Amino acid sequence: MKFSDLLRPSLYIDLGTANTLVMEKNRGLVANEPSVIAYVNSNSGGRRVVAVGNEAKSKLGRTPGQLTASRPLRDGVVAELDATEAMLKYFLARGLGRRAFLRPRLVISLPYGVSDVEKKAVRDCGMAAGASDVSLIEEPMAAAIGAGLPVGLARGSMIIDIGGGTTEAAVISLHGIVVCEAVRVGGHAFDEAIVEFIRRKFNLIVGDQSAERIKIKIGSAVPGDSDTKSYIRGVDFTTGLPKEITLSAHEIWQALEPLIKEIIVAAQKALQKTPPELLGDILRDGAVVAGGGALLSGMAERLQVELGIECRVSEEPLLTIARGGQAAIRDRYLLEQITLD
Repeated sequence: MKFSDLLRPSLYIDLGTANTLVMEKNRGLVANEPSVIAYVNSNSGGRRVVAVGNEAKSKLGRTPGQLTASRPLRDGVVAELDATEAMLKYFLARGLGRRAFLRPRLVISLPYGVSDVEKKAVRDCGMAAGASDVSLIEEPMAAAIGAGLPVGLARGSMIIDIGGGTTEAAVISLHGIVVCEAVRVGGHAFDEAIVEFIRRKFNLIVGDQSAERIKIKIGSAVPGDSDTKSYIRGVDFTTGLPKEITLSAHEIWQALEPLIKEIIVAAQKALQKTPPELLGDILRDGAVVAGGGALLSGMAERLQVELGIECRVSEEPLLTIARGGQAAIRDRYLLEQITLD
């Protein structure tokens, strides 16, 4: 190994639909910001990036005509190449700090089952952003490692990762994903469901960020209490004037229930497809629930009842995948075992 290679930094990026997290090999978490980019469209047809991350998210739904704020990732995969490249450049700079002149080794996690075209798009974005090489790993594997599951042993371990854009229920053994059921349901779908519910029932137009605040405050995966309430402000669809309404936890549960059922069905299908030898391990050890969706009140309890196995929330569920990625860049053998071709 060359001496220059020893000095070369290693970074892991959890390129999530909702948030992007950056882990440095030795320093740990160095960035955790929304996967949002704000740009100005030029007369020539190009775009000039003006903000990324927290600053860009603050502009969502509040931008003047010439400024656009958007999420360049959809359901965990690249939707806008140039915007994703610009976002990666920003996060690489955050991760490298004073060593920004170095081209780091980069590990990026992707949803299970992405196409070769989608893999190539992410690799190309990483290289264009300044990486010396890019390795790809699957999010369920990273989540299982971050949750402390024994992924290298000949036994079944189950992870249910409820992210911003997708939910993946996976069974893992011997550094491989044996079974994985994925649905395009996650935190953003929850927010959109609340927005649509309020529009239909109350004729009120609200933003995704307002819906997210309501979800965090009174959202639940089990029937909520009608006495637990919170207010939300929006624009009356009929009059076009500002209006405030009060929502109950039970109403928010009604909005989320169809999506929660999709997550449950995906986890049930994963268990149904699991080989009997591994299913016995899962019945004994249970499953771990990770990702931002694990923080929804009652989610683990609901899954436990519906699946018939113990379901526990991972420690710091929002960081579970990122901690798995950091473990991978620290352990060369582990990374070799789980890297996608």
